[in-house]
Amino acid sequence: MPILINEIEISVTVSDNPSSGSSSAVDQSSSSKEEIIKECVEQVMEILNQKNQR
Repeated sequence: MPILINEIEISVTVSDNPSSGSSSAVDQSSSSKEEIIKECVEQVMEILNQKNQR
């Protein structure tokens, strides 16, 4: 059964201080990408649960 998602909520935090080009910045961006993906998946699952409860 295909899943159709009609609502997507995206929140973004913008920093005034850009990070330097060090290797730790690469590690941080990788972990922050994982956190963003995790948060998106949680929000999509919440939306699906709310729709199933209706």
